Amino acid sequence: MSGTIFTKRLRADLALGFNAFVWGTTFVVVKDALADSSVYVYLAIRFGLAAIVLGAVFRRSLRELDKKSIWAGAQIGLFMLGGYVFQTAGLQYTTPSKAGFITGCSVVLVPLLLAFFGKPINAWIWAGVAAALLGLYFLTVPPEGFSSLNRGDVLMFICAAMFAFQLILIGRHVERHSIGGLAFLQVAVTAVFSAILVPVFAATHIDPPRLAWTRMFIFALLVTSIVSTVIGFYFQVWAQKHTSSSHAAILLTLEPVFAALTSWLVAHERLGSRALVGAALILCGILLAELKGATPVAPGSPEPSVYSAQQE
Repeated sequence: MSGTIFTKRLRADLALGFNAFVWGTTFVVVKDALADSSVYVYLAIRFGLAAIVLGAVFRRSLRELDKKSIWAGAQIGLFMLGGYVFQTAGLQYTTPSKAGFITGCSVVLVPLLLAFFGKPINAWIWAGVAAALLGLYFLTVPPEGFSSLNRGDVLMFICAAMFAFQLILIGRHVERHSIGGLAFLQVAVTAVFSAILVPVFAATHIDPPRLAWTRMFIFALLVTSIVSTVIGFYFQVWAQKHTSSSHAAILLTLEPVFAALTSWLVAHERLGSRALVGAALILCGILLAELKGATPVAPGSPEPSVYSAQQE
């Protein structure tokens, strides 16, 4: 029994680690895509394509959706929409590595919000959060202090808050609703509202629509729609069935580390000793949470395969 629990916990951690890798490495891809598309046009196409794929994969689960499931998915989707709106907009004004670092601030917001709503948090999780938060400070805030943060950095902090609520809501609803259904609903809600916002922001001249079907844009669209969204969000919902929201948030702090490495390798953005210290502190925080604050999983939980999801 304990071996089975450990295996599922390990698989959940690996799924979240995979997501951190994919989401971190695609910051550069998204920034390049925004050279060929406006923010809301890109989001509408990206999540619209992902919703079609998820709808086809989980079509059996969708037939069984009830009002409570739809409402749960809509709540998650609205916060996911907010996260991606502020994240994609912020990428126009800040660097991919800083965007990844600031998005990672959700790691401290999740346990703080959970504690505010009366949920007890393991002391080792708090220790991991503290180490990760200090690491994010070194990675994100320049030596000059907060005064040097730009408009994109502020948008990214709002994005982090949105994603923190998304993590909490997934943790709250995943035990009572279909994994495939929640994955589809949050993506579909994001797609629908992104499409609605295109003419709204076009009329107000805040984000005039534009789109060029370049090779770079098509590549970015396929990577972010299929890998980051379809696979990534299914893995996230499944993994949070086997671990706590605060534990998931700490594992996802690997995202800014991967964002920094990708920005360094692809965009040749320089990483100084301050950034390296920050990355090391984040890894220490993850180790603390993994070794001392791991959350047990339900032994009867399903495995993360598309086949099993289709049979829900």
